[in-house]
Amino acid sequence: MSTLPTGVLVLVVGPSGVGKDTLIEGARKALEGDGRFSFVRRLVTRPADAGFEDHVSLEAAEFAAAAAAGRFALSWRAHGLDYALPIGVDTDLALGRVVIANISRHAVGAALARYPRCRIVEISAEISLRAERLARRGREDRDQIAARLAREGAILPEGVAPLVIDNSSSAAAGIAAFAMALRAIAGE
Repeated sequence: MSTLPTGVLVLVVGPSGVGKDTLIEGARKALEGDGRFSFVRRLVTRPADAGFEDHVSLEAAEFAAAAAAGRFALSWRAHGLDYALPIGVDTDLALGRVVIANISRHAVGAALARYPRCRIVEISAEISLRAERLARRGREDRDQIAARLAREGAILPEGVAPLVIDNSSSAAAGIAAFAMALRAIAGE
């Protein structure tokens, strides 16, 4: 017999270049020391690199073995890579924490099925700003950036009404809005 987790899983979604990682890292610093919050590092089958988001790198075989052993709370595939949230998410939720995770919109349905107490925070930004941010990352050439910006993102499941944070202004303003939203979720 399992009990539902008492915490809230906050799923942070949005297209590339909107600043999800910047807002998550900024909120992590702003809320440091507040035990109500837990920020999750994703596991990804991509090498660790300073130019990418904060994640734990796993080789494909290592990822498959961890999945088979039940070491993931949630996993999905996107952009030719495997992603997962560690099973520690379940512990944090059972302890009543607000758990913040950056995930693909494709994985929202599976997350909602497993964790009924989810809140979706969708980060947005003006397309010209997204293009500039993607170019600064240096992962893709101009044509690849244009294709990424033109690609339609996955649609959220029916009935899901995300809290939208526009990150087109300064990083400080976006971080403040995100941290305020997390505090409000913790107070629910």
